[in-house]
Amino acid sequence: MEIIDLAKGEGLNDPVFVPAGELFFPGGKELLSTGDTFLPSERTFVATVGFFDGVHVGHRHLIEQVKEEARYSGLPSAVVTFPVHPREVLQSDYRPLLLNEFEEKVSLLASTGVDYCIILPFTEALSRLSAEEFMRRVLKETLRVDTLVVGYDHRFGRDRAEGYEAYARHGEEMGIKVVLATGFQMEGFSSVSSSRVRSLLQSGNIQDANRLLSFRYTLSGTIVPGNRVGRTIGFPTANIQLREPNKVIPAKGVYAVWVRLVGDEVYPGMLYIGTRPTFNRESTVSVEVNLFNFDGDLYGQSLSVEFIDFVRGEVKFNSKEELVTRLRCDKEEVMRMVSDCLPASLL
Repeated sequence: MEIIDLAKGEGLNDPVFVPAGELFFPGGKELLSTGDTFLPSERTFVATVGFFDGVHVGHRHLIEQVKEEARYSGLPSAVVTFPVHPREVLQSDYRPLLLNEFEEKVSLLASTGVDYCIILPFTEALSRLSAEEFMRRVLKETLRVDTLVVGYDHRFGRDRAEGYEAYARHGEEMGIKVVLATGFQMEGFSSVSSSRVRSLLQSGNIQDANRLLSFRYTLSGTIVPGNRVGRTIGFPTANIQLREPNKVIPAKGVYAVWVRLVGDEVYPGMLYIGTRPTFNRESTVSVEVNLFNFDGDLYGQSLSVEFIDFVRGEVKFNSKEELVTRLRCDKEEVMRMVSDCLPASLL
């Protein structure tokens, strides 16, 4: 997959030329003339547009239809997405709950086999465009989209006031073919959406969340000093400062995980999310992991954890001894869970 990053004005793989005219850029200039740079006249796309948080099975179903239409048309396929959640731009105090870091999302989009990922900066100027203006000024004149595949329930443009019928009418007038994608159904689920995945994670339903994602949910970050209580009870933990502070944190409790360190070393582990109620009355939620069969200093290192399953909820124990007894049982359960699930790199 080739990446065209209009937010940076250059590609992450190759230099990118954009058509003369108006483009939408952040950093103080909402409209920026690009002078005489241009895309080659033959560069057109079959594209779809969206934020694609999670790149879940519903998103993948849509992208497959983009790829199929592209094969039929003899054109490259493209996903047009945004580096930040649109509401972050429109509401300064809005903090989205994200399923992916941006780089993670781009990597997942690449795994779909789409030809191009076009990163479009979302600005207030962009938000003021009607659907017709967005299609004409951005998709047609700037990106030269030939065919637009629209998700069956997706809306764009100012106030999201229009739907597929209007998009098709606008497209016919300006020379963009508009195709309505089919919806996606998955057995056992009434709907597949990013919000559904978030809800499952926040209730501790890791297995169903992973099914909808089609991969294991992952948290990544840097190891920072903690209160070192785990060392005193035989279960030393590494406290994780998340790289993306807005990423969804699953429900409080204990989880079976695989832990990946720098250099692709992988260890089974027991992850805890909670406020340590047995030892203190803090309200701050910590994310910490006990690596099995590991002996070393992790401070300052980066790691990622992929969630296998939920073990139990957060409990306030009556004594340190009671906690240790339960942790030993938890570890046995975690070892059983991870023994049935190889880390993603070995699948």
